[in-house]
Amino acid sequence: MLNKLKQYDWKKFDYSLLAAVIILCILSAFAVRLAGGEVKGPIYMRNQFVGMILGLIIVAGLTLLDYHFICKFSIFYYPVGLLLTAATHSPIGTDNGTDARRWISLAGVTFQPVELMKIILIISLAAFFVKMRNRLDRVGTFIMAGALTALPVLLIMSQPDLSSSLVAIFIMVVLMVVAGVSYRILAPVFAAGIPLSLILFWYIQQPYNVILKPYQYKRIMIWLHPETDTEGLNMQQNRAVRAIASGGLTGKFIQDGGQHDTSRVYEPIPVNESDFIWSVLGEELGFLGCCFVLLLFAFVIFKCFAVAKKSQDYTGKLIAAGVASMFTFQVFANICVVTFIFPNTGLPLPFLSNGLSSMVSSMIAVGLVMNIGIQPGKTSKGGFSMRNIYGNNPTSNIDLDLEL
Repeated sequence: MLNKLKQYDWKKFDYSLLAAVIILCILSAFAVRLAGGEVKGPIYMRNQFVGMILGLIIVAGLTLLDYHFICKFSIFYYPVGLLLTAATHSPIGTDNGTDARRWISLAGVTFQPVELMKIILIISLAAFFVKMRNRLDRVGTFIMAGALTALPVLLIMSQPDLSSSLVAIFIMVVLMVVAGVSYRILAPVFAAGIPLSLILFWYIQQPYNVILKPYQYKRIMIWLHPETDTEGLNMQQNRAVRAIASGGLTGKFIQDGGQHDTSRVYEPIPVNESDFIWSVLGEELGFLGCCFVLLLFAFVIFKCFAVAKKSQDYTGKLIAAGVASMFTFQVFANICVVTFIFPNTGLPLPFLSNGLSSMVSSMIAVGLVMNIGIQPGKTSKGGFSMRNIYGNNPTSNIDLDLEL
């Protein structure tokens, strides 16, 4: 084990990425404390700190555990992820007080398997494209990658969880491009996808569509026609926009010294500690504070893409790009929902939203990226030297010098 650790290039250890993640976690504890008020706030804050500490332990462990070793077992992760996602409809599944069965409750612990499924999908797709690298110009490869993504997407949509299913699709699209799937395949697909998307968008606006649940259909229709909202379904987003606007330039936390002397607009917003945590940050930190948080997210995503670009092998490149795409979509979609740019849909904001499932998933992703970043250099052949990691054991069935 010590020999393996010595092979890592510790000069490449990205302290700045880790620092950005820690700052986001601290901001999360601050935001959920205010969102929860005097009763739930301390509990939320404690849980976020517990999640941060657990997450940092996970980051440390994954930084030391070579990601090639992790990817060797991707064939086992994938069915386990599917079973856990499907288990939300089993006796151990729960809706956690909502109309969506997205959680599993075991031994008093409740978690969202879809958060873990996102990471498993990234690893599984990376392993798949590595295996099919010499056949990226074949339609069969594209179809198999689509099928690999379609299974979890269908299970996620059945919960229902439209936003997380879109995350999975976005990850697949990005990895196809990064993997190098032939443009002779991607170009016609994308060209056909534009008109098909328009047709699909028209279809889901029809009351007889079979894709959306009734509440999802209502959310989209009132988003398109807010003047028809007679049931107050836009209340959550309307209040969120007002909360962000009321924060002004510097935010109310600075204005009143954190004394909370005046009521906050975000206080009556449902799930303001999770999916709508951006409304809390907007009101408390103001425009400048939100810009700072966005810069932190941009820095984390940039670092993930930078690791992908500098990765010593094809597998690491794909995993880091997959993580970057996951963070990009979730940050963009969550903030667009809170600011009424997108229809209302539940999607956590990485590192900031209250919830152990999202925190652990995000930390696993960071741990993988950190490990990719400290891998040793290339061999004289231009490939990644597995011999440096696993030694010269002649009985090993690992291909020691992979021309990646």
